[in-house]
Parts: sequence; structure tokens; C-alpha cells
Amino acid sequence: MRFSKRRTDSITEMDLAQLAPVGGNWLDRLSGEKPRLLVHAFKTTLAAAIAWYVAVALGLHDGYWAVITVIIVLQSYVGATVTASRDRAIGTLVGAAVGFAFSLYTTLPWNFLLALLVSTILCVLLGLKNSTRLAGVTVVIILIAQKSGTNYTIAIHRVLEVLLGIAIALAVSTLVLPERARMRLREGLAEEFLQLGVFFEAVLQGFSGEPNERLGQLRAQCDARRRANNQLMETARNEPAGGRGVLEALGLLMQFARSLRDALAALELSVRDSHNDNYARQLEPELGKLAADIHAAFHFVAGCIHRWRFNQPSGKINLAAGIEALEVKMEAVRHTGNSFSQEEVLRAYAVHLHLTQLARTLRTVRAEAGKALAANKPGEETV
Repeated sequence: MRFSKRRTDSITEMDLAQLAPVGGNWLDRLSGEKPRLLVHAFKTTLAAAIAWYVAVALGLHDGYWAVITVIIVLQSYVGATVTASRDRAIGTLVGAAVGFAFSLYTTLPWNFLLALLVSTILCVLLGLKNSTRLAGVTVVIILIAQKSGTNYTIAIHRVLEVLLGIAIALAVSTLVLPERARMRLREGLAEEFLQLGVFFEAVLQGFSGEPNERLGQLRAQCDARRRANNQLMETARNEPAGGRGVLEALGLLMQFARSLRDALAALELSVRDSHNDNYARQLEPELGKLAADIHAAFHFVAGCIHRWRFNQPSGKINLAAGIEALEVKMEAVRHTGNSFSQEEVLRAYAVHLHLTQLARTLRTVRAEAGKALAANKPGEETV
């Protein structure tokens, strides 16, 4: 069983160009990390300048803390900025409250050590792991850093300065060239389906043929893309969605991608040591036709994800007919099984099983994602 001759080493620029997004701003069409880093640098500089100007205008003595906060919490994605802002705000509030409370009792170094311990324990007990260090820093500033004014005024000013920096960072992140993780996740999922399609092709090259030399590299690329998408999903959960079903659809697509990756792993095990098999040759051309349709379906689903439209006609891809035709052929050649080794027959049936699972999963992807997006109001089918 052979595919048409083509490359199987990686996703090319042509693959991604064929999935050009419909609409979207200029930032959505940029590829690579360098443009995003340049945009992030511009936004950070802008937010820092605004924070410093506002702090001076308000007469904040240590207004530079607002600038420091902006630099710390402003991230490339809106959702990541929200998460960092939340962690810093909570850590500052906990540290300010604990630091001021312990400044009223005992003296250095015992009040500082106890305040640091209590602030850390509070954050841990409240499940605020990422706020622990920020709470400790605030305790240090209130109790032992050089200062002018009472501990009370320092605590209040620190909270105000941090909240000012957070407000400005959130405003700039949301209003100035906003980069949303859910948009990058959509692109990442489309790329993941493309990579899974290439990996699928490479796996089946080893069925009744020589194994693909780049199989390990392709597997690693798929796994790396999946990890990156998982991180983007965590960030996207903190962003306002473009409709009630958007995050649900993205979550479903990630689940389907995981299921397909597991099925490909099982298929990879099934085709090992099959280069001398002859039983499977009897399943042609039905086996090859279903495999070609599955490969095309990976690319088709990637296009649906990239355009965020799941009601597109699938053209000549007919997975249901391919499954049925292969099942009929399997039944027709069943009586010849005694003429071949048991290993050959079992491998052929295992490949048939995994191809069927892949085809049915790919058929379900569009329907389930479309149902999730159906919960949106008219016009909300974009992210």
C-alpha cells in the first residue's frame, strides 16, 4: 500500500499558506515569533511610559513600582496578562496586609521572619502558589526596605502603585494590538492536525514497505505541538471568549487531536515488522483508498479549524464509503487467511481497526465542533 509520492518530513510553508485565514487583522497573519516579540516590546514600552506619567501626575512617591509592575505583568497574550495581573495583585494585597499587621508587634528581625512565614503559608493554603513570592517581596519592602513614612502609608502606596501598573498593563494589552491566545491556539490546532496527517502518512509507509527514517522526528514534532497547545489553552481560559461555545469547541478539538494521536501510536505498533506481509496486499485498492481519504481528511479538518468554519463541503473525501468498502473486502478475503502466517493476518486486522477508528474520529470532529459553536449568537462563530 503506497501513497502518492510526496514529502513527509515536516509541515511546509505551502501547507500553511493553503490555510490562509479569512479576515482577521494584520497581526493574525504574521508568522513566527519575532514579529510578536517586536509588538510586545512596543506595548511594554508604551505601558511603562503611561504608568510613569500617571504615577508622577498623581504624586506617588515610589511611582516606579507601577512601572515595574507593568514590565512584570504585561505578557504577549491578553489571557497571560490577566493571569499575571491577578497573581501580582493578590500577592501584593496579602503581603501588604500581613506586613503591616506584623509591623505593629515585636521588632526586627522577628516580625519580619514571622510575616514572611505567615504570608507564604496563607498563599499556599488559599491555593495561590504563584502569588507566594510577590507576597514575600511586599513584606520585605514594608518591613525592612529603606522607606520614608509609616508602615501604614507604605502599605497603602505599594498597593496603589501595583494596582495602577496592573490597570495600565491590562488596558494596553486589551486595547493596543491585542494578541489573544485563543487565536494562536486555533492556528496551533490547525498545525497539529496537519502534523498528524504527515505522521499518519509516514507510519503507513512502513506497512508492507520500509519504515520512514524520519518517523521519530515527526512523532516528536507532534508531541511538541500538543504541549504548546496545552499551554495556550490554559492562557485562553483567562480571556473573554468570542461566544459561549468557542472555548468548548477549542477544548473538543484538543481532545480529538489527543485521541487521534493515541490511535496513530497504536497504528505505529501494528505496522512494525510488516514489510514482508502479503496478506494485506489482497485488501487493495480499498485499503489504499481509505488511507488516502484519511490523509486528506487531516488536511481538510485543519482547514476548517484555521478558517473556523465547520460546515464546508468535504469534496471527494468519503470516509463512510471507504470504511464500508474495506469491511466488504476484509470479509471477501477472510477465507484466504489459512494461507498466510497468523502474524500477517493479525497485523492486517489491527491496521483495519485503527484506520476505521481514525476515519470515524475525523468524521466526528467537524460535527462536534460545529455543535459547540451553535451555542453562540449569530455572528459569534469567530474567535
